[in-house]
Amino acid sequence: MKEVIGFLKRLKRNNNRDWFQAHKDEYVAAKEKVDNLTNSLIALVAEEDAEASRLTAAQCTYRIYRDTRFSLDKTPYKTHFGIFINPPYGKKSERNGYYFHIEPGNCFMAAGTIGLPPKKLKAVRQSIYDEIDEYLSIVESLEFKKYFPTPGEDFLKTAPKGFDKNWEHIYYLRPKNFCVCCPVADDYFDTLGNDIREAIHQMHRYNRFVNFPIEDME
Repeated sequence: MKEVIGFLKRLKRNNNRDWFQAHKDEYVAAKEKVDNLTNSLIALVAEEDAEASRLTAAQCTYRIYRDTRFSLDKTPYKTHFGIFINPPYGKKSERNGYYFHIEPGNCFMAAGTIGLPPKKLKAVRQSIYDEIDEYLSIVESLEFKKYFPTPGEDFLKTAPKGFDKNWEHIYYLRPKNFCVCCPVADDYFDTLGNDIREAIHQMHRYNRFVNFPIEDME
């Protein structure tokens, strides 16, 4: 990923259409490497979730062009590559999936999704409430916490509506987004060895639990 990181650094310093067009060949080369990485990651995810094998790189990657219509930031290009492997439907699914982020100084991998509709969000919380022992066996295990120490993002300040604020495990119901994140070094994706396999295994444990009530509503 050295060439990809190098391209993204240069793009960040020169985020304009003239520079991008003059260096389009560098973008094409970087995109090809990201697509190859995506195919390799799909194969690794498929070792845990066989439905991932049906996906293509195009179904799991995003355009580098930013939608600036409603943004104060008018820079035309993203300065990162994102890979979201979300079987069986691809990156547009509301299910929890496997996300890999390539950005100089801010690479990470994550499991989950963001912005669930209220009914699905409540169903996930109810599932955790009803099966708290199983949930704790995942998110509090040492193997999981090695990669993902915080279960959830963007926490409510109090209990979600419909749940007892005095319940001893209310903390686990407070996330607005049921996703987990692990920062990694810029060269982490250069070698897809045992460490990333174990991380994906832990992602799969988490995703399988959270996806169960979501799948029931599809």
